[in-house]
Amino acid sequence: MPLRRLAAWAFVMAALLAVAILGFEGWWIHRLMDAGTDVAVWKLGGLALASIAVVIGAVGFGLDRILVARESDHRSLPARPEFFDFDEMNQPMHIKEMGGQRLKDLSFVVFDTETTGLRPSAGDEIISIAGVRIENGEVETATAFTRLVNPGRTIPKSSIKFHGITDDMVAGEAPLRDVLPGFKDFIGDAVLVAHNADFDMKFLSLKEVATGICIDNLVLDTLFLSLFLEHGSQNHSFDAIAERLGIDIEGRHTALGDAIATARVFLRMVEMLEARGVTTLRQAIESARHLEHVRRMAEQF
Repeated sequence: MPLRRLAAWAFVMAALLAVAILGFEGWWIHRLMDAGTDVAVWKLGGLALASIAVVIGAVGFGLDRILVARESDHRSLPARPEFFDFDEMNQPMHIKEMGGQRLKDLSFVVFDTETTGLRPSAGDEIISIAGVRIENGEVETATAFTRLVNPGRTIPKSSIKFHGITDDMVAGEAPLRDVLPGFKDFIGDAVLVAHNADFDMKFLSLKEVATGICIDNLVLDTLFLSLFLEHGSQNHSFDAIAERLGIDIEGRHTALGDAIATARVFLRMVEMLEARGVTTLRQAIESARHLEHVRRMAEQF
């Protein structure tokens, strides 16, 4: 629930309780006076005001506790904005070699990154990268790749509230140029999968010259697959997709937690794709590419 709506409801409830208390006090005074009891009205009025103060204080305390809980609950944070770099959508040439293979027969690596911010072209850096393999329709969490990365710069507080990674946590970690070779070996020639993949791939592509590592694997994006499979839905954030598919997310806004959850979402999507007649890698990529074309056309208007 949005903060403003939550606060409004809290104070509406406080006002209704205050009115109820005043009404009860008025009714009680009227009964005492009818019975001929000597009523110290000012005392009863003071009691009513004290009761109202207690109610408002209780509501304020409850609201404060809710806000504190929201600060530490990653589910209340806004979703990462959709990031589209259409150059990243141009798949490598080995689509000709692998495109005809059935989705269920392929090896996938589902990956995610955490970063200092949302602007890779303006100096933001990767601070965590993780991936899990999917083999034979199973998510291999036991062999997952996960690393913290020293970004060589401070991590903004506005970013820390999302992923919880601080400067102290990455101070002793290796820089990306030393981490990417291990990630490249881990993914091998597997098809990559990510949610809002353009965002993560942009960070990696910008580091090709500095690291000498080129990640040119074929990529499937669960964001575009969701647009294809559930085009009637207005919300294609990762949290919304996971909720619709009944996938629990453990470790939200951690690279490994999000990668594992994305892998489980992707496996459900493979089943949904097959039900639509989309059974091969080429068909899945073409479905996403069609949606890319529609969005690119829409940007002209």
